[in-house]
Amino acid sequence: MTTIVADMVEVSVFRFVGNRVEYLVLRRSDNEPLYPRLWQLITGIIEDGETALHAVLRELHEETQLVPVRVWAVPYSSSFLEPEKDVLHFVPLFAIQVDSNCEPKLSKEHSAYLWLTFEEALRRLAWPGQKEGLRVLHKFIVKDYEVGKLLEVEIPRDFR
Repeated sequence: MTTIVADMVEVSVFRFVGNRVEYLVLRRSDNEPLYPRLWQLITGIIEDGETALHAVLRELHEETQLVPVRVWAVPYSSSFLEPEKDVLHFVPLFAIQVDSNCEPKLSKEHSAYLWLTFEEALRRLAWPGQKEGLRVLHKFIVKDYEVGKLLEVEIPRDFR
């Protein structure tokens, strides 16, 4: 029987520059063994004893050193099957807003980053689940402030 796990998180980072929203996409390094040079959102494993929210904030810091201004639990989870292990992964998506003038300091896992419009980010991302998650984030958090308020989560003090 297939095992179902939720041991990973995805993070979509965005910022407002004037009245324009920009989404952060990261390019995996050439030497990464899994999916080198792939453009993606921040993605990471939930460590033992960690909540999904803490994993999101830790991954944000480890991969970009960006500081969150606001955080949302996006009403979307992607999924993928790891056939050789017969494991189905569910991956919740979080959204993080950062200051308009900040720039990431990338870990060795990534070699480049871009701040893109919604349409540009959709074209750059490879995985259908990340594209759909970005659509949900854009519609329910960025464009619909009333719904977005309901999805916002408090940033724990130890991550401020």
